[in-house]
Amino acid sequence: MSYQTIQARRLTPTIGAEISGVDLTQPLSDAAIADLKQAIADHQVIFFRDQKLDPESLKRVGLYFGELQIHALKGLPDHPEVRKLHADETSKHVAGEEWHTDMSCIPVPPMGSILYLHTLPPLGGDTVFASMYAAYDALSDGMKAYLETLTATHDGKLAFGRFDPTGNYPIAVHPVIRTHPVTGRKLLFVNRGFTSHINGVPQDESDALLQYLFKHAENAYFQVRFTWTPHAVAFWDNRCTQHLAIWDYFPHVRSGFRVQVEGDPKDYPEAA
Repeated sequence: MSYQTIQARRLTPTIGAEISGVDLTQPLSDAAIADLKQAIADHQVIFFRDQKLDPESLKRVGLYFGELQIHALKGLPDHPEVRKLHADETSKHVAGEEWHTDMSCIPVPPMGSILYLHTLPPLGGDTVFASMYAAYDALSDGMKAYLETLTATHDGKLAFGRFDPTGNYPIAVHPVIRTHPVTGRKLLFVNRGFTSHINGVPQDESDALLQYLFKHAENAYFQVRFTWTPHAVAFWDNRCTQHLAIWDYFPHVRSGFRVQVEGDPKDYPEAA
């Protein structure tokens, strides 16, 4: 894996690379953008250190990869595409504290998410990412064939209902097995945070199958764990990963901003 303008240091054999040789605070060349697009395809999640961004510059970075999505939860007043992530001694919940794929509850989920953290606790606050390519590859041939026949319902209330139980949250149906539109690799597409049930099977079968798949997808052998430093950035391909924010730092502060890059409707024919 060679690039013209950047260097990528792989973090595990399966997923994740730390990128150097690029300054995200400055406009990027076409060659650098092409390299970063290739790096995200190669590694599924990429990380950057020492990038002092603000909401405006974070939006600029995101726009290199597509239009920005306005999240179901409220964005900043002046930048609705940018969501503030902040936890401190008053927090009752934090974003992403359960394994999930961002917004799989909408017909066209985001292509990817870019998270920038400027303030971190003294210890803790790591994020873990898991490869859904690896999860698919590790299934038996018989299970792969069975799952290819199934769809699942993804319900936003599972993730967001604790903030407002009366809210009107999106619901979407997706195949359990997807094919990545760039790499052509097959992947598992269910997650604990949003997937409510398998369609067309009895409830007990759905529950048992989902519990097996959730546990399988969260296998440590499919993961990379990122330890944040101030002004670090993580950019993950939402189409082939899940992630978990570890909330082990209460009551300390962990704070930053996030944008989500829109998905391509043609990659989700079931949404038509």
